[in-house]
Amino acid sequence: EIIDRVTRGERPPFRPSANLPPNLEDVVLLMQRCWAEDPQERPDFHHIKAMLRKFNRDNSCNLLDTLLSRMEQYANNLEELVEERTQAYLEEKRKAEVLLYQILPHSVAEQLKRGETVEAEAFDSVTIYFSDIVGFTALSAESTPMQVVALLNDLYTCFDAIIDNFDVYKVETIGDAYMVVSGLPVRNGRLHAREVSRMSLALLEAVRNFKIHHRPDQQLKLRIGIHSGPVCAGVVGLKMPRYCLFGDTVNTASRMESNGEALKIHLSGATKSILEEFGCFELELRGDVEMKGKGKLRTYWLLGERVSSTRG
Repeated sequence: EIIDRVTRGERPPFRPSANLPPNLEDVVLLMQRCWAEDPQERPDFHHIKAMLRKFNRDNSCNLLDTLLSRMEQYANNLEELVEERTQAYLEEKRKAEVLLYQILPHSVAEQLKRGETVEAEAFDSVTIYFSDIVGFTALSAESTPMQVVALLNDLYTCFDAIIDNFDVYKVETIGDAYMVVSGLPVRNGRLHAREVSRMSLALLEAVRNFKIHHRPDQQLKLRIGIHSGPVCAGVVGLKMPRYCLFGDTVNTASRMESNGEALKIHLSGATKSILEEFGCFELELRGDVEMKGKGKLRTYWLLGERVSSTRG
């Protein structure tokens, strides 16, 4: 009866029968010790075996051996279950970390994992990339929502694979807008302009060969804008935190994109000055362009990178 009640999950103490043999009363007391809240007060199996052999010394039946066997089996099963649950937890933890590193920069994610507060930080010089699709509103109106989702997923999956080859961080995508930055959160000197420019040329080449599944004969017209300057960056929000950039450099980069042209890379004078230091990019003066909130800005087209240059 006692074995069955323990196997069903009842926790001692429970009232023993009035005619319980003396050795089984000792077994009940031993079981109560095994259920002690403090693990240090629980006897180990070596001690339990010794006690049960003592109880069972003059008893020809194998009741106590059966009880011990069941207890050992329960302990072993529990260890296996704990190991299985631990491995499942570690796998889910790994998946969560991979997702976190895709949402936030690696260094920022590590700070959050340690429970640290991520302070906003100022960066003296970074390069920001903006792009969107010319005629996307009209294309969306002529397509089903599922076709629009498939288009953007195909396009940005392609983009995501390309930008992994450069020292850049993808900030966000909103609709057909794609935003990338280089030079933060890990500073890279003046290399940010070069990295974004090379990335832009690679993305533009990919778009020229990109096929829209539901409109295979239509050319996707990407418009790109680039600007370099200082920004402030930090994590915003607790639920689904975002690593956001703030400052006039962001606004100017957005203006470079919106005032650009399809299948061209439009960059500011600030970015052009940095690229000239590398001496390997082909640039063309566009002229002075009137931009909302900025007045007239002298801007340039990025045409390509000379193959003969030494890529460092």
